Amino acid sequence: MSHIFNLTEGASIALHSMVIIAKNDSKGITNVNDLAAKTGSSKYHTSKIMQKLVKDGYLNSTRGPAGGFYLAKKPENITLKEIYESVEGKIEMTTCPVNRSFCPFGGCIFDDITVKMTNEFVNYISSRTLAHYVGNNAY
Repeated sequence: MSHIFNLTEGASIALHSMVIIAKNDSKGITNVNDLAAKTGSSKYHTSKIMQKLVKDGYLNSTRGPAGGFYLAKKPENITLKEIYESVEGKIEMTTCPVNRSFCPFGGCIFDDITVKMTNEFVNYISSRTLAHYVGNNAY
């Protein structure tokens, strides 16, 4: 089955884990085993992604058997875009869906749909903070 929009596993782990941590923040630390189980990912991949978010200043961590992760900033001060770019790198605006430097047709057969879709995605993740999901039982 084909999908037009795909998130990498790393981006999915980062975004979903940060929502889980934000929702648990009042309860304390969230450990990597819980995050991996809730996101359906491996403990090792989840840990690697979480350490990237620690390095970039979105999370703090504690070691040991009772260790885990907690937010380094208030949920309203962390956007989904920041989380996404922490793991995936800065979002680039491109006109070519296959990242070619020239088009054999002299112009893209998709017109500017890739720019529109990228803009819509960036606007959406820029407008959402973790606070949007705290207290929301749907997430």
